[in-house]
Amino acid sequence: MTPSFIQLAAEQKSAEVTDWAARIGWVVGLLLFIALLYWLMREGWKWRGTLQGGLPELPTAPEAPGEPRLTMTGRYHGSTTAGQWLDRVVARGLGTRSRAELTLTDAGVDVVRPGAEDFFVPAAALRGARLDKGIAGKVLPEGGLLVITWAHGETEIDSGFRSDRAAEHTAWVAALTDLTSKNSKTTETEGAR
Repeated sequence: MTPSFIQLAAEQKSAEVTDWAARIGWVVGLLLFIALLYWLMREGWKWRGTLQGGLPELPTAPEAPGEPRLTMTGRYHGSTTAGQWLDRVVARGLGTRSRAELTLTDAGVDVVRPGAEDFFVPAAALRGARLDKGIAGKVLPEGGLLVITWAHGETEIDSGFRSDRAAEHTAWVAALTDLTSKNSKTTETEGAR
């Protein structure tokens, strides 16, 4: 009886032996695969920026933009080609998500982004505003996103913002729509002259 008990114990002990070389090989292989995926995503981001390289420099706020009509603090979730909520614009820093402070004046919308490039949307470039639920891969509850449509060079852009107080979005849509309609009437009047 003793030899079979010893045999059984030896078989159990051999089953418990771990093949560390195989485990380390799998871990190293997995880490290399993750590094490859990260590198491919980074190269794709840079390639997209190269394709959008014709986008002009972003406008900066004028010296005296006028009295603020509305202000908002929140997050900038990115910009896309207008009407294409997944076609992210990454050139000129527009693809960088960040905190944002928006100020609406009669001159336009000033977007201040700590840690990212600030930009200004002139009133003449504004094309509209709406409440939406998603932009550039970010999906929120219905109406949880303020989307401002504006022209930059030859491209129309949708930029998505989420206020720290979502109830402000409706006031922003109304004010931007009002400013856009005033500017279109002014443009029509100047064109008729």
